Amino acid sequence: MNLNDPAELAVLLEAWLLAAGRPLSLEHLGELFEEAERPEPARLRDALAILAGSCRGRAFELKEVASGYRLQVRERFAPWVGRLWEERPQRYSRALLETLALIAYRQPISRGEIEEVRGVAVSSSIIKTLQEREWIRVVGYREVPGRPALFATTRAFLDHFNLKSLDELPPMAVLRSLEPGPDATAVDDEPSPAGLPVRGDPAGQTSFRSLLAELDAMEQGLKSDFDDLPEADAAGDAGLERTADDS
Repeated sequence: MNLNDPAELAVLLEAWLLAAGRPLSLEHLGELFEEAERPEPARLRDALAILAGSCRGRAFELKEVASGYRLQVRERFAPWVGRLWEERPQRYSRALLETLALIAYRQPISRGEIEEVRGVAVSSSIIKTLQEREWIRVVGYREVPGRPALFATTRAFLDHFNLKSLDELPPMAVLRSLEPGPDATAVDDEPSPAGLPVRGDPAGQTSFRSLLAELDAMEQGLKSDFDDLPEADAAGDAGLERTADDS
């Protein structure tokens, strides 16, 4: 194989990405070569561009996410490809989606701040679920009485929702405001609504915009504003860049 030929190099990269079944970073791809034959990063990028072009008109695409590059089925085929699996698609409750959206857009954020916006207590099972899926993690503690934990999203969150960085999140205007519930002490632990399946490709990736659209459709007529949430203090913001961290 002539590794100096970007077209042949693109075929090799395709084989690695198909076999890996997960995103591979440019650095990781480079490490798969023997040192004497290792292409320059610029040549790898050229080969990846050729590979991306060869996917045009195909059912799969080359996608760059936070952890690197992967080959995946295009999202529009998900309803059909999902028929390959007999199990029902995982469903998320409105409460979990609202909590995840608040963390994604207002990170770092404490559980109390999430409850202030939502108007109900956040179920511990929701936080546990998000942490077990490695979508959120604790990035620090607010320097106030009780030192509440501050939550932020992870690289795994970005990978799952086909995002390269937090800058690719849909505009916050996509979200409707969250209306405080009638009982601020209630714990929101409702079962997942039957009409809210996750729609993703076979590897489990999902469009974050599609989930927000589902949430938006469920929350017609809500009135409060995300701006009601106090901004994170300077100390908290200083330690969190608006780029993905490793989970």
